[in-house]
Amino acid sequence: MQRVCVIGLGPIGNRHCDLYHEDPLAELVGVCDIRRDRADAAAARLGVPAFYDVMHMLEALNPDVCSVATGGYEYGSEHYLPTMQALEAGCHVLCEKPISNEIPAAVEMVAKAKEKGVCFGVDLNHRFTPAARLAKRWVDEGRLGHLLFVNMSMWIMNPRESSPYFQLKALHPHTVNIMQYYCGAVEAVQCFATKAPGRAIWSTAQFNMRFVNGVVGSLTGSYDIERGHPMERCEVAGTGGRFVIDDMFREVTLYPAGNLEKTVYTNPLFGGMSDFVDTFRNRIHRFLEQVDEGADPAEIDGSGEEGLAAQKVLAAAIESLENETVVYIR
Repeated sequence: MQRVCVIGLGPIGNRHCDLYHEDPLAELVGVCDIRRDRADAAAARLGVPAFYDVMHMLEALNPDVCSVATGGYEYGSEHYLPTMQALEAGCHVLCEKPISNEIPAAVEMVAKAKEKGVCFGVDLNHRFTPAARLAKRWVDEGRLGHLLFVNMSMWIMNPRESSPYFQLKALHPHTVNIMQYYCGAVEAVQCFATKAPGRAIWSTAQFNMRFVNGVVGSLTGSYDIERGHPMERCEVAGTGGRFVIDDMFREVTLYPAGNLEKTVYTNPLFGGMSDFVDTFRNRIHRFLEQVDEGADPAEIDGSGEEGLAAQKVLAAAIESLENETVVYIR
């Protein structure tokens, strides 16, 4: 069982707390937020001590695992410092996405985890579903044959305005990571974007990508569409067939080439995933499971390195948008 602390107690941080509190592999031992009202409210609700300074908490409790669920500018500017403090203290860290809104900070975070020999994961929770895992198994088994293309889309309504690139940086760590989960590293990207009426930011974007292995792909994302619609779709195709994941975990369908019989997994009404919170539950449990088993930090499912790789693609997409050119990942 891992002794766990949560840093950052907004809605997502409180969700982390609740899921650690219920997980048999975790003991929630403390919470921390620079806002005393948030820390005190979570501590009172969960029956654990409140802290207002990360270093004080680490020194007092010496936890095994820390969740960093802070936010900040572009949803990621406040992740760096508490992550570095927890890693330096020898804690395994699960950080919210994006790993950071700035590439140099993310590089330092990944390097610090390697230096300390601890596990570092990012909450790339959209891929921690039975449908996504089954699709990955189909790819690994070669049932799609030689991979050819991937089409990805995700859309939600988020009226918040931050930097011009808020939608690209904050929404698409998930989508880019899912595309790389199935198709490997991206080597080149081109991005176009538009602003919905009344928006000051690039609120809808279209990406074209080429992967190192030759796969080509497209990604469409938007902060302009109400959540009443399905919010995510992923299609991967190869010479042997293709699969389509509808709405993250609702259903995945395998269409074998030259065969009119298809294989369908549908999320069961009873015993399946009930809502979006279950993606967090699955992701957190997987991180605890790997830490508990003594997994090699390099083998972490949804690692800091994967989070960094996604941000590098997005940084290249922003450069492409600014210069209207194809940008190669550095």
